Amino acid sequence: MKEFTYRGITLDSLKKMSFNEFSKLLPSRQRRSITRGFTEQQKTLLKKIRDANNGTYKKQIKTHCRNMLILPEMVGLLIYIYDGRSFLPVQIIPDMIGHYLGEFALTRKKVKHSAPGIGATKSSGAVDVK
Repeated sequence: MKEFTYRGITLDSLKKMSFNEFSKLLPSRQRRSITRGFTEQQKTLLKKIRDANNGTYKKQIKTHCRNMLILPEMVGLLIYIYDGRSFLPVQIIPDMIGHYLGEFALTRKKVKHSAPGIGATKSSGAVDVK
């Protein structure tokens, strides 16, 4: 299988990079969010992720922080992201690096229309009612 690279750099070397070196590889929007610094909510999530990588954090990693950038140290973890109603499990894979967590936990469901009910239209009287 082909080894993963992000802009020509392997995953192992990405994990060893500092934030400043890694931010130079990112697109401008993501680079700006790193240079401005993390919010308190993002810092607590990052602490949980580092503890999980060390083996000291045994619980599920749940977060409301949908605007957290996916960093190389998150790869391989299962993170539960809040979609407004429930926490959706998202397995972080190397291809997600540089995206935001919220992109992988959609907040809206696809609309599924069923048959019309009784009294909806004149023609709906011909539709079988279960």
